[in-house]
Amino acid sequence: MNIIPKSVAETIAVGLLPFPVKSIEEHGDGLINYTFKVITKNPEHPNFLLQMINRRVFKDVDGLQRNIRLITDHIRKKLEDEGCKDIERRVLTPASIQCNGACSEYYWDSNGDYWRMYVFIEDAHYYDRIQNPKMAELAGIAFGKFHKQLLDFHSNEFREVLPNFHNTPMRIESLRRRVAADPVDRVKEVLWEIDFLLSRSEEYSKIEEMGKKGILPKRVIHQDPKFNNVLLDKNDEVLCVIDLDTVMHGYVCCDIGDAIRSGANTGAEDDENLDNISVDMNVFRGFITGYLSHTKDFLTPEEIDSLAFGPRLLAYEQAVRFLDDYIDGDNYYKYKTGYPQHNLVRARAQIKLLQSMEENYNEMLTFIKSLV
Repeated sequence: MNIIPKSVAETIAVGLLPFPVKSIEEHGDGLINYTFKVITKNPEHPNFLLQMINRRVFKDVDGLQRNIRLITDHIRKKLEDEGCKDIERRVLTPASIQCNGACSEYYWDSNGDYWRMYVFIEDAHYYDRIQNPKMAELAGIAFGKFHKQLLDFHSNEFREVLPNFHNTPMRIESLRRRVAADPVDRVKEVLWEIDFLLSRSEEYSKIEEMGKKGILPKRVIHQDPKFNNVLLDKNDEVLCVIDLDTVMHGYVCCDIGDAIRSGANTGAEDDENLDNISVDMNVFRGFITGYLSHTKDFLTPEEIDSLAFGPRLLAYEQAVRFLDDYIDGDNYYKYKTGYPQHNLVRARAQIKLLQSMEENYNEMLTFIKSLV
């Protein structure tokens, strides 16, 4: 793994900021980007979040940064129209970077790495995991509001920076190709997992097919709706949704599915003990309650019907992606040093979660229908 030394990040921060820097510390534990909090010396100056963009994942950095500016500007305008008094805490603020006399959305260093900054939102926190149904309801409210804020977002400049991000049939085909190529001789270790996932390929391709037929509309959604992407204030009330890199057009059931997949798992995403893993139906009910309180008035009947299938779909898709990356030699997801089985453990955990979701599917459907 190519870990970014803190000294390198601090050098970048000092060079980009117009304010003296007191210190820098690692912040968060995302799977894709490296992030640091930059603390300035003068209390009157804001602190910043400095992030190195993973260029292996995000090829179109111009498009990525433009998307984030467009999305945050749109949400900020919505908040202004609503008379919000603390807008800077209710939406991310990208920091324009002054470099070589020019203003930019990012900095490209001599190593070919891209860096960006946000104004740091103080007195805010997040939780890595949903711990109870109340937290789940907050997560549902956060992403319900987010979808509603972007309901009328349209821009000719908006780009799909990760095309087909939640195109499950394409993920399945990628896995088939990887199995056929077997680039690092790992296929023989995962024959059961391959058979389990590929035997369900038709079932888990149906959402994409419904979209192609015009049955399900595409909307601007988050596409990485984990609870640690929701900032809360000191009273645990929702401030805003963060980590906007993957905001693109997609199906709402994918956001709901990924939120439940990541938030309602009774075990860890990389839990080696599969007995720990199942879907927490109380967390599911809490999230759906919060989400529909802000969205049921504009979602179509077909979208509402798809919500219960979303968790199954995203657990399946994530299992496919983890297994694909493991067979490929771990080139996409960060993994623990000295733990070459990490992505395989993740894939097996997702398969166990999927099995639990399939068992609870009818109960999920019934609960959603009771709310609408």
